[in-house]
Amino acid sequence: MRKPDGVIEIFLQPGEHYFGDRYTRLRTVLGSCVSLVFWHPQELVGGMCHFMLPSRGCRSSNGPDGRYADEAMQLMLGEIHATGLNPAAFRLRIFGGGNMFPELTRRHDRHIGQKNVEAALALMKNHCLTCVASHVEGYGHRNLLFDVWSGHVHLRHSTITPEKNKLTGRKACQQSR
Repeated sequence: MRKPDGVIEIFLQPGEHYFGDRYTRLRTVLGSCVSLVFWHPQELVGGMCHFMLPSRGCRSSNGPDGRYADEAMQLMLGEIHATGLNPAAFRLRIFGGGNMFPELTRRHDRHIGQKNVEAALALMKNHCLTCVASHVEGYGHRNLLFDVWSGHVHLRHSTITPEKNKLTGRKACQQSR
């Protein structure tokens, strides 16, 4: 989709989050990490977080750290509450959690991508948030682009074939809003 004039593009690194208005486009690349994408269809505001691990496992006095699922959710909900909007009015989507090293994962072991997805789903349930779309787990990485002005999420998934460790490109487009 063509980008309207005046739109800023933000590229999220692991552990970062951003919340913006209709003049915002967000991008990130996910492997085993997970992104939660929030969008409010009436107010045209939204945001994305990119976390790496389910939980820190211990408390820190330094404030929330977006590298961890629970703390990334806390940061996103803080942004939403600052707008005065109800988090339940946002459309929430989840992406990522891929297995980047299938040769190293035993058949029945849960890899870190699965654990990240499980953490995200548990957090959504705990906060009474509903997921409207997802593209999670599998093999390989995802390039994700979110246009806050339209709510469109564009996804390109590059899969790894476990047996041959062969990288293949597959383009998918999430048009859900």
